[in-house]
Amino acid sequence: MGIGVSARRYTVVAILLHWASALGVLALIGMGLTMTHAGLAPMRQFQLYQWHKSIGITVLALTALRVAWRLTHRPPPHAAGTPARERRAASAAHGLLYLLLVGLPLTGWAVVSLSPFNIPTVLYGLVPWPHLPLASIVPDKAAAEGALKLVHAYGAWLLTALLILHLAAALRHHLILRDDVLRRMLPARAPSTSSASLGSTR
Repeated sequence: MGIGVSARRYTVVAILLHWASALGVLALIGMGLTMTHAGLAPMRQFQLYQWHKSIGITVLALTALRVAWRLTHRPPPHAAGTPARERRAASAAHGLLYLLLVGLPLTGWAVVSLSPFNIPTVLYGLVPWPHLPLASIVPDKAAAEGALKLVHAYGAWLLTALLILHLAAALRHHLILRDDVLRRMLPARAPSTSSASLGSTR
């Protein structure tokens, strides 16, 4: 027996959280590359840094909401006929994405909290945001800050690679396999009713 269209689609909340997170992550990657390679004037660098922090905290909050929603709402099943190894790879990639979407904002927040400049964070120029209480418990703040900067930078490159892989997989499903994997995450679009029945749940 086939599965209904509504069961094959993500919920509206999941779709909105997914695309809001995606836009935020793309903005963060662009800002990070600009801050580190564009040679901006100090004031412009400061402004962009504040925006980077603001969007980073927003992505962290969105990810917390996504995880809570995912734990209480079963996602659509895999497309019928998806090999077990692909299901396992997809689950592992999604798990790593969630880990990075939590870990990168946290490491960035920690770097700011340990910085000797002690620059305050004001989200979007409106909401004061506290530092993590690390300065009093980390014996070598400079070493910890340097290590966290490396973790943050390499994590950002890993996230970029995973996003490219994620996009490539979605396009493969849409253009080559011609199933509903991409369509069910697009806003205001229902999967085609001619698709085959779907397999086991994630």
